[in-house]
Amino acid sequence: MAVSQPHRIKSISEFHEFRDLPKPEHPLVSVYNFEDLKYLNKNEPKSLILDFYSIALKKNANAKMRYGQQEYDFKEGVLLFIAPGQVFSIEGNSELQHTGYSLLIHPDFLWNTPLAQKIKQYEYFDYAVHEALHLSDKGQKMILDILKNIQNEYQSNIDKFSQDVIIAQIELLLTYSERFYNRQFITRKISNHEILSRLEKLLETYFSSDSLQKKGLPTVHEIAENLNFSPNYLSGLLKSLTGQSTQQHIHNKLIEKAKEKLSTTNLSISEIAFELGFGHQQSFSKLFKTKTNVSPIAFRQSFN
Repeated sequence: MAVSQPHRIKSISEFHEFRDLPKPEHPLVSVYNFEDLKYLNKNEPKSLILDFYSIALKKNANAKMRYGQQEYDFKEGVLLFIAPGQVFSIEGNSELQHTGYSLLIHPDFLWNTPLAQKIKQYEYFDYAVHEALHLSDKGQKMILDILKNIQNEYQSNIDKFSQDVIIAQIELLLTYSERFYNRQFITRKISNHEILSRLEKLLETYFSSDSLQKKGLPTVHEIAENLNFSPNYLSGLLKSLTGQSTQQHIHNKLIEKAKEKLSTTNLSISEIAFELGFGHQQSFSKLFKTKTNVSPIAFRQSFN
């Protein structure tokens, strides 16, 4: 059976037409109220791809959003970020009931501004749906005020300052979002520490099996997928808890196992490197020395 291709929406004007919204007042930036979306498209595609950024403040929705393999119910106020080219879908009754606002930003609007590159550095655009940013009432009001400022600006008479004003508001929104995500990592420490425990157990199981010899070091993507998180979200969470990324945790576990083998077995350095998934002893020795400031041979000699 053929799999239907995602429906690509290339412009904000095309999106407005697709969602039966009035023609956008600005071709490259738009803020719309979800209450104006009364119905899903009668022939709603299975999945969509937007060629522009979407930042949605949603709550009280009777529809579900699917992003990757994750589904999310919008029962409370959340902020969700979608970058150009990402696949998602909205599933629900034909008649929609939800509140909130969405900001659409075409990359062309950011062209020749510092934000054109900076926006790509905000990792939450790669977070999965279930990793959406949960906002307090105060946080929701702050974000909503910014969205309304953007809308008011492009609804006013456009002049040479308009783009700069809107860009400044977008940057403010992104900075606040970064702050709110950091707070979310902190305020959810109990559940986050459970994730850390799951990570440690996962790495211990992997490193204690023959997976290293067969497949080599696990990738950040594989670890994140096993823990049901996106790679960027998991690394952001771990950094807030431990100051180290997922990759650093993988390397720490590797060095721990290497030290164990160097100090308790008679295996050669080459044999240890092979058991830890390295094709060449030199690669293992280089990483070991980078992480410990001593060579594997010097570390082993310190136990003799």
